Amino acid sequence: MPNSMRSNFTVLIALAGFLFFTPSTYAQGENHEEIQHEQAHHEDAGHSEASGEKDIKGVIKETIEHHLADSYEFHITEGVGFPLPVILVDGGLKVFLSSAFHHGGVATVNGAHYKVNHGKIYKTDAAGTIAYDDHHHPTNEKPLDLSITKNVFMILVMAIFMFFLFRGVAKTYQTSLAPKKAGRFLEPIIIYVRDEIAIPNIGEKHYKKYMSYLLTVFFFIWFLNLVGMTPLGVNVTGNIAITFSLALMTFIITQVSGKKDYWMHIFWMPGVPVLIRPVLAVIELIGLFVKPFSLMIRLYANMLAGHVVIMSILGLIFIFSSWIAAVPFSFLTLFLSVLELLVAALQAYIFTMLTSLYFGAAVEEHEHH
Repeated sequence: MPNSMRSNFTVLIALAGFLFFTPSTYAQGENHEEIQHEQAHHEDAGHSEASGEKDIKGVIKETIEHHLADSYEFHITEGVGFPLPVILVDGGLKVFLSSAFHHGGVATVNGAHYKVNHGKIYKTDAAGTIAYDDHHHPTNEKPLDLSITKNVFMILVMAIFMFFLFRGVAKTYQTSLAPKKAGRFLEPIIIYVRDEIAIPNIGEKHYKKYMSYLLTVFFFIWFLNLVGMTPLGVNVTGNIAITFSLALMTFIITQVSGKKDYWMHIFWMPGVPVLIRPVLAVIELIGLFVKPFSLMIRLYANMLAGHVVIMSILGLIFIFSSWIAAVPFSFLTLFLSVLELLVAALQAYIFTMLTSLYFGAAVEEHEHH
């Protein structure tokens, strides 16, 4: 594979860009203290049949939200997990582990007190008091949050994994042109992205300089989609901040790559009456921003919906509390999980395909008569 070492170095650079553009403050983490109070409330509630059904639905809802939400700690299973670094800018840089919150408690750092409320960190007093306005919005000061949340941690892990994976594959080609080990699986996919996505949509003249980015995006989305199907509660591509960052990278590269013909077809469309050109310019300008928006929403909505549907069907087993219902719902969950494997690859393919189309439109050269 030509330029393989340069391509693999670009993998790490591109993923670092994704991390930089990903606003961790948009992460929606769980509030451990409120969950514990909610569970205690359910335990103290009446034991009537209606109340029990309500409790089960509440627990199922909390479980789904916990699986989808970002967090300041990496929770694997009950009682198993590890804290992540919390990085705040509040009169200076303050770094500490999320374990300082003690499951919803107050973290005291250099005389300042902080508390997690609805997935965001607020500055409080020693008692952890959160003040609310008339619309029940917290009025406490929020420090600048640059924390390594669960999603950011997984992005870093995936970046390191992909870097060493493709670096190892590239090394095998230094001694032999025949693929070895992981290269036997990855080479056909890389060739497919090149021959069926990049070249047809971008053209043989320009496709090479975009291959590193296209391959990075494809494998990044695909691998994270697969990780999201595990019980680890990882939902990176189902976080709109992440898909926004990916779409933003594509948007920036497209506009920077745009040639004279690209901008001419946006602001002064050739081959149409002069009176129509201003109208088309407005439509094309709107489309300029609709394209990355559709990239963002498509990936986010599809992956989020897949998680919600599967976990909701699993929850029905506990709501009905019947073996008669458990069997068909279990098979339905298994079928949808297998279908999600296809969706995981399909969404990576669609994102990469559309990205290459946008790049191709930006570098296309037209003959004007």
